[in-house]
Amino acid sequence: MSLKTLTYNRILIVKLRFHGDMLLTTPLISTLKARYPGAAIDVLLYEDTIPILSKHPDIHRLYGLKRKTAGSMEKISGFLTLRNQLKRNRYDLIVNLADQWPIALLIKSLNCPYSLSIQRGGARQSLWRACFTHCLEPKGQHIVEQNFSLLAPLGVPEEDRTRPLSLHYGQEDAQRVFALAPELQETPYVVIQPTARQYFKCWDNDKFAQVIDHLKQQGLEVVLTCGPGAEDLATVNDIHALCAHKPNMSLAGKTHFLELAALIDKAVLYIGVDSAPMHMAAALETPTVCLFGATDHRQWYPWSNNHIVIWAGDYQPIPERHHLDRTFKYLSYIPVQDVIQATKTLLSQSENLTSTEDKREIRGVR
Repeated sequence: MSLKTLTYNRILIVKLRFHGDMLLTTPLISTLKARYPGAAIDVLLYEDTIPILSKHPDIHRLYGLKRKTAGSMEKISGFLTLRNQLKRNRYDLIVNLADQWPIALLIKSLNCPYSLSIQRGGARQSLWRACFTHCLEPKGQHIVEQNFSLLAPLGVPEEDRTRPLSLHYGQEDAQRVFALAPELQETPYVVIQPTARQYFKCWDNDKFAQVIDHLKQQGLEVVLTCGPGAEDLATVNDIHALCAHKPNMSLAGKTHFLELAALIDKAVLYIGVDSAPMHMAAALETPTVCLFGATDHRQWYPWSNNHIVIWAGDYQPIPERHHLDRTFKYLSYIPVQDVIQATKTLLSQSENLTSTEDKREIRGVR
């Protein structure tokens, strides 16, 4: 029987990566919900990434898997508990975007009648294929396009494969973040998140400081954000010290993901490197300047129509990924003036530079 003619009532999406990767699954989730509006769509993801999808209206339930456990017995016990929970749901369709072998075996054990998965390379391809009813080679350059290519057996039309990212937060998230920084409700501001999980994805602190000084001289407030880790905080403190015109540091390390979403949503511009907040800005349709270095900008660029990507490879050759020096900042090749010009371009296109209140009325709460 063709999968195109079937109706699915319980669907499981599986993706086990980082926060940004989870946001990049939302176009696929929304497409499945639109195609099968009566279906309950669950998502299996890492437990620590649950918050970023926790208020998505198209998701029925989120199942979290711990990224790390104290011991092997605890890991096995947690895995079996999760497997029993999922098996009771009797899924009639599973879409697997993960590439971990334990997850393939887990899905096989659920006895789902139809399971779609990316094809995994290597010597054990046939064993991987045996875990699913359909294995497909991902097509397209961007990861969102590659995710969509898994829906080919369902007959999803091409025009349905262009859905945007979606990120939803609550009124309480916006209230908390603007209670911490009430002055931001009265002035247009730019959010800059200079940090990333990996050092080689970062730009130079003094260059960020020069961009901040330019924006401040244009009458814009600049809000520096980062995670709560000591290294992230040290980075933003150093940038702050290098600035002649000091940015707002009141929220650095103090927001969880949905509060950061509320902050980015009201910004007139977002500037950052290849990281989860970049994808958050894309999902919220905030104009975005994104700096890329040794990661594939064609695969990971902001999935939006309102961004400028600046790639270090346009200035100096970048080595292949397996030859990367992870202690080197490849983004250092990017000149300050090109980033400043990108901010000018996007700000000139902004409809509401002077009134954050107007912007709130247009976008509402996600």
